[in-house]
Parts: sequence; structure tokens; C-alpha cells
Amino acid sequence: MTNPDDAARPGSAASVRQVRWVPLTGRPLTCLVAGDLAGARARTGLDLPEFFVSEQARRLWRRRFDQVTADPASAPWVVRAAVSEPDGAVVGYAGYHGPPDADGVVEIGYTVVPEARRRGYARAMLRSLLLRAAEEPGVNVVRVTISPDNVASLATIRGFGFVEMGEEMDEEDGLGIIHEVPADRIVGDRPPP
Repeated sequence: MTNPDDAARPGSAASVRQVRWVPLTGRPLTCLVAGDLAGARARTGLDLPEFFVSEQARRLWRRRFDQVTADPASAPWVVRAAVSEPDGAVVGYAGYHGPPDADGVVEIGYTVVPEARRRGYARAMLRSLLLRAAEEPGVNVVRVTISPDNVASLATIRGFGFVEMGEEMDEEDGLGIIHEVPADRIVGDRPPP
């Protein structure tokens, strides 16, 4: 018998989620920058939640739109919708801050929509991003920067092999703690324990 509370417990069978990715570049990204949720829905074929046009999300869309406009080669790296499998619900968005830098470092970012939080989707998104990065020949290190106050995200990365490397001050996000994992430690269908 399965305990219905298991869905919130990392590591339990019920908490293992799967996501697939739908790119949010081109016209869908243009619609999201403009706050045109209906247009973005039509262009992606997804029932994107209202959160995708929140102030927080639109700041990200603008940043990624400007980035892709300046460097079209970054488009496959930067932003995509996370779709829960097998039900098809859009549970968040994620991507990399760009392609790997000269040292082979790639930074990830992910956001779970409020109504899907505490259900294992952040871990599913993180796992998928790590595995994709590890497959890329130019990636040596995967980085994530998290506010010291973001207890949920700090808990999410636990168990994926990240090591605290320092901190940085971002003018928009404030203090962030930098965590990294070497790409060669990400193996199989799970990142390192």
C-alpha cells in the first residue's frame, strides 16, 4: 500500500517525477516578454499557467530574449517549459544561464510554479538539467547559485553532489551561495549521491 504522504518525500517511489522540455524561444518567448499568455499558449500548444506572465517570470523572459537576440547560439541552452509526464501539466521553467563558458562551466536555473511545488518537480528538473549538461562535451562543471534564505532550493540540491564554492552578490537577486558539481561525477540516470 502506498502512503499518500510519500509524494512529498524525496527518495520515495511516489516522489520520482519525470519532466519533458519544450523550448521557449522565438515567438513563444516574444509573447511571454509582452505578457501575451494566450499567444504563448497558442505557439507552444501548452496550457502555460498564469505564473508564466508574473513579474518574476517576465524579468527572466526579457533577460533571455535579450541574450538570444545578442547570441542566437545560446537559444538551445537558455529557457524551456517543464512538462510533467505523463499528465502533460506545465510545472515550471528551467534552463542554463547560457552555453558553457571558456572554463566549461554552465549554470542552471529552475523555477517550479506555485501550484506544483513540494511535489518533487524541482528535483526532476534538476536531475534532467544535470544529465543533459553531463552529456555535453564542452561542460566540465555545473553550477547553481542559491540565496541562503531559499531553504527549499538548498534542500533540492542536496544529494546531487554539489559542493559550496563561495558566494556572490547579484544586484537583482542579492546574495547567492555558489554550488558546483564536476560534470564527470554526473553518471547514469542519477547524478552522484
